Amino acid sequence: MYRSHNCGELTAANINQEVTLAGWIQKSRDKGFLIWADLRDRYGVTQLIFDEERTDKAVFNLAGTLGREFVVQVKGTVIERESKNPNMPTGDIEILVKELTILNPSAVPPFTIEDETDGGEDLRMKYRYLDIRRNPVKNSLLFRHKVAMEVRNYLSAQGFIEVETPVLIKSTPEGARDFVVPSRMNPGQFYALPQSPQTFKQLLMVGGMDKYFQIVKCFRDEDLRADRQPEFTQIDCEMAFVEQEDIMQAFEGLASHLLKELKGVETGAFPRMTYDEAMRKYGNDKPDIRFGMEFGELNEVAQHKDFAVFNDAELVVGIAAPGCASYTRKEIDALIDWVKRPQVGASGMVYVKYNEDGSLKSSVDKFYDEADLAKWAEATGAKPGDLILVLSGEAHKTRARLSTLRMELASRLGLRKPDEFAPLWVVDFPLLEWDEETERFHAMHHPFTSPKPEDMPLLETEPAKVRANAYDLVLNGNEIGGGSIRIHDKATQQLMFKYLGFTEEQAKAQFGFLMDAFQYGAPPHGGLAFGFDRLVAILGGQETIRDFIAFPKNNSGRDVMIDAPSVIDNAQLDELNIRLK
Repeated sequence: MYRSHNCGELTAANINQEVTLAGWIQKSRDKGFLIWADLRDRYGVTQLIFDEERTDKAVFNLAGTLGREFVVQVKGTVIERESKNPNMPTGDIEILVKELTILNPSAVPPFTIEDETDGGEDLRMKYRYLDIRRNPVKNSLLFRHKVAMEVRNYLSAQGFIEVETPVLIKSTPEGARDFVVPSRMNPGQFYALPQSPQTFKQLLMVGGMDKYFQIVKCFRDEDLRADRQPEFTQIDCEMAFVEQEDIMQAFEGLASHLLKELKGVETGAFPRMTYDEAMRKYGNDKPDIRFGMEFGELNEVAQHKDFAVFNDAELVVGIAAPGCASYTRKEIDALIDWVKRPQVGASGMVYVKYNEDGSLKSSVDKFYDEADLAKWAEATGAKPGDLILVLSGEAHKTRARLSTLRMELASRLGLRKPDEFAPLWVVDFPLLEWDEETERFHAMHHPFTSPKPEDMPLLETEPAKVRANAYDLVLNGNEIGGGSIRIHDKATQQLMFKYLGFTEEQAKAQFGFLMDAFQYGAPPHGGLAFGFDRLVAILGGQETIRDFIAFPKNNSGRDVMIDAPSVIDNAQLDELNIRLK
């Protein structure tokens, strides 16, 4: 055996025992006649001691050659440590080493393998296998495993079965771009990597599987934004003979279970909000409800004076930033500059200080008196000491800009606390959204989402008003899950394809297999998919998903460790019948 114990388990109860340990040298300290070394493995750190008087001379001399990250095996006796360390589980003991074997020496690592490292992100990504040795990354991966096991155990106990679906599938035109894989056996033809197992899980329902789940890799070849990965993991789920309420109850149960078991947080019934309400109150469909700052619409109380900026706007809307009336003019100007950045896109911002003495002072006092501003305060829910911030313009863009400002202020004010969890269901999404570029409707979720039955007549006359039988689960301002009741009959699915601009031939070519399956007794069904990477990160108290993925890509979609993507040689290209320009 390479080891009888791990480096995190020995305590005073093991004193005088003979043990064998193996791991990496964290650091060593040579005092001439005494050498100490910290030995680390996945489980913890144990201090080793080499004593010139008590240790064999050859072993002592060999210990003097140890460097950081050397892989070693030691045999020795557990003894009481003279200078105990209460901050580590093994801090009461150390190992008096009798035998030392260097299993593999190490080059000097490019950064220190410690919690607080001197390595920048790019460097650590290049040497990710070293970064994983650090506690923050190691613990994040262990936490990911723990979440996955809780998910599997919970869903299995609820009667779900895990079924693997294909990775090499057919490319479809909806959604993001597919990653495509050329077929050597079928020249000129291509597989696609799945953006989700959507059609396969529906086919499993047709097959009578009833309750399906899968923790599955998915792929999207889309322009990368911060904290997005081209390959990501979903908890993919589907149920047969269900309505929307059944799905929401089932997966609210899973989310509640994870919060309780992993974070010790008890939740009552999750609040629900319609898409329209979320957009009106928060400017986006995944609002963070851990804090207030709800939008106050000001058209009625701000468009009756001679201020053309407001009078010409489709929407005038504001928020009250708590306790910010004390901001200096310099601080407010910095906020105005922040919203005018291209990433936000506002042309300016109006502010009102609601002073502690109850007086109101604004940047537009020329046009509005205190009685007017008091109505603004009422509409935004402002209290003395708050700062009211107002944007105006085209409704959709203005809400989006104010939403961005709201989240930025919440971060600056410490209101987005990682140890607080506020789940929320958002329902009644539009079924379709108009795309100005292609001048046609697209499915807001996907083309298999069922319309609300009562809205079906509107498909012919007012398709933009049709609501989807869809629902998103939001946690702390992030969409962690989304799903819908599916279309399960051929006629309705054909109608949906028609409104999405498919010809009958295109629909048959792309999705004929699914519509054929609907002819053979497809049950009513629906489901939901959780973004597993995002869920793990939020439960782990982090905003970024990267440290919860073993080998992530960078913001350009590259794996800098293995240097992928990369060119392939001409022989491979010839086999695939591919000619580069």
